[in-house]
Order: sequence, then C-alpha cells, then structure tokens
Amino acid sequence: MRKRILAAGMAAALALVIVMPMVTGERTVMISDPYARETPPNAKVGGAYMTIMNHGPATRLIGVRSNAAERVQIHNHTMDASGVMRMREVEGGIALGKHETVTFAPGGLHMMLLGLVAPLRKGETLDITLELEDGLTLDVTVPVKSITAGGGLKRNQGTTEHKH
Repeated sequence: MRKRILAAGMAAALALVIVMPMVTGERTVMISDPYARETPPNAKVGGAYMTIMNHGPATRLIGVRSNAAERVQIHNHTMDASGVMRMREVEGGIALGKHETVTFAPGGLHMMLLGLVAPLRKGETLDITLELEDGLTLDVTVPVKSITAGGGLKRNQGTTEHKH
C-alpha cells in the first residue's frame, strides 16, 4: 500500500512539473549575450545583438522597441546579384521554431536602432522589448560595449536547431 501511495504521489508531482510552465506562463523563449555597440557622439543609428533560444512552441519575433531610439527594425545583410552586400529590413518578423536558436550579430541579423535619443556609450545599458506574435513581450537590458565588440562580418548566422 505504501508503494502505491508513493507511486501516486510521484506521478502527481511529475504531472504538476510537466503542466506548470503552461499554467504559470513561464517563458520558453530565452535571451543570451545581449549587447549593443557604442556609437560616435552624433550618431543617429546603432545596432543591438543577442541570441534568442526558443524552448517552446514555434512563434515569431514580430517587433522590437526601445526607449533609446525612435524606432527599432530587424535588419539582415544580403548579397545582391552583383555581389554587393546590402542591409535590408526583414519583413514579417523572424520565425522562432521549436528548439531553434536565432543569432543576431554584426554582419548578419541585427536590431537597427534608428533615431537614437542619445549616443550609446560603453558601460551604459539600454532597454529593448521584443514582441512575439502570441502577444508575449520580453524585456531585455542590453549592455553597451566597445565599438569592436562582436567582431566584424560573421558567416553562418541566423537560425539553427538545438536539441536537449
């Protein structure tokens, strides 16, 4: 009898653990390594970078906003037919598939801060809010690093799958 009660208790606890993230609205989208690069004194544009990991159902990053800029757009670098690298706004947002990681980094996907309220200074922080298509938002505090942070043009950026 004692084993049955213990087994029933363990099963109930396991069920609670499995359901808890849905019940509490626990975030399944996680952010790592956020940063922005410092800007020259009169700059009106800047860039922000981070890694977004989705551990839950597929969703989309549909918008970004910040008190540090008049507007924030998601941009990407693409190669045109003549071999010239161009920066363009990404229309429709970024897919965040289940168990996918999306990297925003110099030379690839990035968050373009347009109409900076003030220059971005090394050692300070700015607040960015990510808007997901399901109505959830993620508030991210972004440290401002040296202009050389993150290196130059990088390859193989974008979406990758990760499994646990």
